[in-house]
Amino acid sequence: MLRVDKLYKRYLHDINIAIEAIMANKLKSALTALGIIFGVAAVISMLAIGNGAQQEILEQMKMVGVNNIIVNSIFEAPDTQTSEEENGTKQKQKFSPGLTLKDVEAIQQIIPSVKRISPEISLNSFVQYDGIRMPAKIMGVSNDYFSLFNLPLEDGVIFDSYHEEHGVPVCVIGSNIKTKFFSTQNPIGQYIKFGSVWLRVIGVLAKSDIKVTGFESSGINVYNDNIYVPVKSILLRYQNRALVNTRKISESGTSVFVSGGFVSYGGSTQSQAASNYHQLDRIILQVNQTEDITSTSEVLSRMMLRRHSEVKDFEITVPELLLKQQQRTKDIFNIVLGAIASISLIVGGIGIMNIMFASVMERIKEIGTRLAIGAKKADIIAQFLSEAVLISVSGGIIGVILGFVLSFLIRHFAGILTIVSPISILVAFGVSAAVGVIFGLSPAKRAAEKDPIESLRYE
Repeated sequence: MLRVDKLYKRYLHDINIAIEAIMANKLKSALTALGIIFGVAAVISMLAIGNGAQQEILEQMKMVGVNNIIVNSIFEAPDTQTSEEENGTKQKQKFSPGLTLKDVEAIQQIIPSVKRISPEISLNSFVQYDGIRMPAKIMGVSNDYFSLFNLPLEDGVIFDSYHEEHGVPVCVIGSNIKTKFFSTQNPIGQYIKFGSVWLRVIGVLAKSDIKVTGFESSGINVYNDNIYVPVKSILLRYQNRALVNTRKISESGTSVFVSGGFVSYGGSTQSQAASNYHQLDRIILQVNQTEDITSTSEVLSRMMLRRHSEVKDFEITVPELLLKQQQRTKDIFNIVLGAIASISLIVGGIGIMNIMFASVMERIKEIGTRLAIGAKKADIIAQFLSEAVLISVSGGIIGVILGFVLSFLIRHFAGILTIVSPISILVAFGVSAAVGVIFGLSPAKRAAEKDPIESLRYE
């Protein structure tokens, strides 16, 4: 016990000498630690960006729905010629009814791997209440839609089977609609006007702060600004494109009454030929297992082609796979950024080694004196190794603080989500301490190997 106490005091004395040497050369020590400081800060901030990107991807995956497949409608303006010359004969364009509710029914009946399904029709107009008017989007959906996209309710209820079957004019509103029109009262049971139809509010969605960019065409919407109604309410009270034969109407230039109002079809045949003839804008379905996504997509594509007379007027996308691809790209990018930031730590370690070698050359007489009066090689190693470790550890602590500051600045000014995890702090700090040991050991050994007599004679 007495021997251990003596060893502790002896090495503590070596550490005190190292601290005194650092304090005597504050500027040199600070400059030596700069490489470690910026290296640790860079590693922490880069890992924070990576963690933030991963968190965003996970939240976006929740929003786009797990195992969802989206069938989007496609309608393009054909050539001015309604037929084309091929091998000397006229080939007429095939007729497709587009996406319809019958497609939804067929998918439910034929494909067993489908767990949930919802049609979707969207219209843009203005919503009004109590003299206030703002642009909004109305979405005709089924009650499965809210489970497909993980949309929780803040208040009220969603549509039931009676609302869906009879096209009752009820709606579920997004949080921004509630904030704009019902900031001081409960919206449940109130009536708002969208277009020319009054809708009774039966539910309010919880606010979502997650941004999903680049997937709007795949059916991902800004849920906070939308109004949701049963799909048959859209078809009965606003528009039903399946009731209109756009080709015949464009040729005759007449007006046809569609439930909810008159739709005028005048003008040239070419301009009207590009009209959207799909009853539905898209169909969203969810499969039971992730493994079923690929096979279900293939079966769905073949089935839809047969139902649409081999006309490819739809597009099948899987948002989850697109997000996973994006996540892989971001992971590679984050690894590259982390590797670049780690180089700063290596450079910092080389800087420590260089300074410590220079320090050994400057203090050769001091080393000789200590060895001459009884210091052992272990004491010299402990002294110089302590200096290197103290510089790197101090730089690591300052680097951690700077890393927090950089992460905050990146999030505040660049708008990039950053998350500083305890693991990233431990990794960066642990590497900085290891750098001090690894790059400080060689100069410390060189100092300990000095001959006392030659050191005392050194000029």
